Order: sequence, then structure tokens, then C-alpha cells
Amino acid sequence: MKIIPVVTVLSAVVVVTACAGFSKSPTTAEAIMKPTQGNTTSGIVSFTQQDDKVLVNARIQGLSPGLHGFHIHEKGDCSAPDATSAGGHFNPSGTKHGSPTTAEHHGGDFGNLTADATGTATLAIAVPASQISLSASGANSIIGKGLIVHADPDDYITQPTGNSGKRLACGVIGLK
Repeated sequence: MKIIPVVTVLSAVVVVTACAGFSKSPTTAEAIMKPTQGNTTSGIVSFTQQDDKVLVNARIQGLSPGLHGFHIHEKGDCSAPDATSAGGHFNPSGTKHGSPTTAEHHGGDFGNLTADATGTATLAIAVPASQISLSASGANSIIGKGLIVHADPDDYITQPTGNSGKRLACGVIGLK
């Protein structure tokens, strides 16, 4: 029986462990949506950066049936009772507010959530990584930004907010 020196075994373990650190797992983040004062809206929104897209998956409950504006805001501060502490829309490129399906819109313009008869809304969209990113820094980074669910539909016209009404829920986007 051949005995392998301990140094050789330990070297192999170090190499395997180091290579495991180079695996290309997707970057993920989430926002836990909490109701603003006097509201019951809550939920969870997950973000996964894959290649040139950021996949956004939301499940929100406690809404009235119908459309509700849904946007990233510039500050990750939900401390005000009405979440106005989250500031205005996240707009790193300085563009006009609009629909996420048009060429000109804020990076954080996610459009409208559609709540069903039970008050639950789900959303699954892919946003170009050139508009938002899950990197720890950079102009398009959404880490540490606020996420807001509004009472009214986004009209995609009114500047700079889409006339979406009061803020029903707020969450801060953080890396997982």
C-alpha cells in the first residue's frame, strides 16, 4: 500500500476549495415589503442577476384589486410613516419617467402590479443589467435603494412619478 504524504493531500484540498470560490453563482438580493402606516400591503421581492439581465420576482398581498405602480426609489429609507423618506424614483440615467416597455424610462420603472380579487399581485420581469445592477456600488446599483408599491396605477405620462398615488408598502433592497 502506497502512503500519500499529508502535504500532498492538504495541497489538493486547498486547490479544490480555491476553485470552488470561482464558481459563477448568480448574485441575488431581496426586499421585504412592509406596510406604511394605516395599510396592510406586504410581500417579498427577489432579484437575481444573470448575465445581462436582472430577474425581478414579486409577490405582494394586501392590495385592492387592480393596478398599482411599482418603482425603485432613490433612498433605502422606509422610516417615515408614509415612506416619503425613500425619496423620488431611482433614475441614474436622468431620463423621463415612462413604461418599462418604452425606450425612455427610469431604471426603476417597473410599471404596474396587477392585484387579483384576493388582493395578491405577482410580477416576473427581466430588466437589462445596463439599467439596474446588483453590484455593491456603481451608478446603476440598486443595493440599498427603496422599493415602493403605490395605491394607484402608474399612468406612464405624469413626470416624474407616473401619478401613482400614496405609498402602500416600502422595502429596502439588500444582497442575500
